[in-house]
Amino acid sequence: MAEHFVCLTFDHDNVSGSIARGNVTPTAISRGDFGIPAAARILRTLNQFDIPTTWFIPGHTIESYPSCVAAVNANGHEISHHGWTHRVPNTLSPEEEEEELVRGIAAIEGLTGKRPRGYRSPAWDLTDVSVDLLLKHGFVYDTSMMGHDYIPYQARKGDVITLKEPMQFGPDTALVEMPISWALDDFPHFEYTRSPAGILPGGMNARLVIENFINEFRYMKKTQDWGVLTYTFHPHVIGRGHRMFMFEHLIEVLKREGAMFVTMETAVGEYRKKFPHGVSLRGR
Repeated sequence: MAEHFVCLTFDHDNVSGSIARGNVTPTAISRGDFGIPAAARILRTLNQFDIPTTWFIPGHTIESYPSCVAAVNANGHEISHHGWTHRVPNTLSPEEEEEELVRGIAAIEGLTGKRPRGYRSPAWDLTDVSVDLLLKHGFVYDTSMMGHDYIPYQARKGDVITLKEPMQFGPDTALVEMPISWALDDFPHFEYTRSPAGILPGGMNARLVIENFINEFRYMKKTQDWGVLTYTFHPHVIGRGHRMFMFEHLIEVLKREGAMFVTMETAVGEYRKKFPHGVSLRGR
């Protein structure tokens, strides 16, 4: 029997991303504040369709917007780790990276009463020590890498990479990788930003972007008897009115096409049932 799972995930950054980049003007902060009404809209829609989801919430958001995140938890959605600040791990020392993990875990425990099972790196960029740190602190899965589109796999550590030599692949670990893609993230399509690196224009037509999202699911159905597809949304981005129409349309179409909506933790369980020995990408 074919099984096609969909994980709707939300990076509930609010103002943490702007602060991490040093952009603390009132206008920049107000863009993050929009995550408050946007999250309420999203929760209403998810309740309407009875869909469980996973929210990756920085500790900064948890402690700055307690009522907002309490509503996410009260509605039964999985809450996972997304740093305490929104600083990118590869800009931190190993000690600072671990401090982020520990402080973020404490914030989530204070909100939910339990330790998070999953982790998503701010800006999707890990370090040489990230996998070891995640295992040390009891994480079951990570969702920051892009080695497949529809099949989870075991995260590696210790790859040896040099410019003029073949890759030397490190060993697989117990950490399950739930792959993601920039193509299935709302932020680069929709959000206008300025930084020293340049301008991200954003503002794409929501209908066209959602058509791409839908076709990713259809291709998974066409080519895989079993698979997991992860979409990444940011409340302050997808929560704009015209995009919410397309978000609702995405859910409606995927439901008609047989998608099984699950949390990431549930998807990890399904992966382990399907692949009890795990999936390795070493040297493929």
